[in-house]
Amino acid sequence: MTVSDATAAVVQRHRWHRWFRRRPLLSVACGLVVIQLAMALTAPLIAPYDPLAQDILARLKGPTAAHWLGADQFGRDLLSRILYGYRSSLSIAGTSVTIALMIGGTLGVMAAYYGGWFDRIVMRMMDVLFAFPIILLAIGVIAVLGPGHWTTAIAIGVVYTPIFARLLRGPGLVIATSDYVMGARCAGAGDARILLWHILPNLSSLVLVQTSLLLSTAILVEASLSFLGLGTQPPTPSLGLMLSEGRAYMLLSPWTSVFSGLAILLVSFGFNLLGDALRDTLDPRLRGVD
Repeated sequence: MTVSDATAAVVQRHRWHRWFRRRPLLSVACGLVVIQLAMALTAPLIAPYDPLAQDILARLKGPTAAHWLGADQFGRDLLSRILYGYRSSLSIAGTSVTIALMIGGTLGVMAAYYGGWFDRIVMRMMDVLFAFPIILLAIGVIAVLGPGHWTTAIAIGVVYTPIFARLLRGPGLVIATSDYVMGARCAGAGDARILLWHILPNLSSLVLVQTSLLLSTAILVEASLSFLGLGTQPPTPSLGLMLSEGRAYMLLSPWTSVFSGLAILLVSFGFNLLGDALRDTLDPRLRGVD
């Protein structure tokens, strides 16, 4: 690396540090989310025990030197199960939001671009999905597909599909009639090129903010379904399932419910805070002058 390259790298790092210092809320949100993602990804390395291993002598005991967060009714280490529960909750939430974004976002943008009968049919279908309460619709999908890890992700993805469709259709209608899109059509650009290179990039900030917010609520929906016994099935660790199992032992040992509930709160709060911070940063009406 030359001296000029090293200088440019230092200047770039200084710019990033300065940029984040001006946005303390975004810095805190990113730090909270990154820490929890790192805990989930490195769970096999940092978990002190196998999440399924049982220690009968430690059943329902509180935090000790051997089990930092205590043990559940089977003597399984709570810290290890929460770390693996993060993996389960985040993988389901990420998969479900990705499914909703790919299907709902595509339908919403195409409805805005093509309009006419295609727009009317797509949006009426989204209205039908919107008519059902979120949990009720998710339970209906799981009733058809059966409970499980990936069926929970599909169910939540179906629930969130109309949200992305409606969200992207509105600004998509404005962008589809803009001058630069008309100019691209006159220049002979095809529909695929216009959608991918002229419309979608102008919706990226909106997609980023909504994705962060929906990840927060998807984690809560997944925890709710697991709490009802319709999500991740035992003995696989899940934050919602741990909360459900711990309620029967609240008087004897509340640690399972307390720590699993706190984990759900922190991960949901992190993504919700990130979404709010991204909205404040990316919305030109809300952000200040750099």
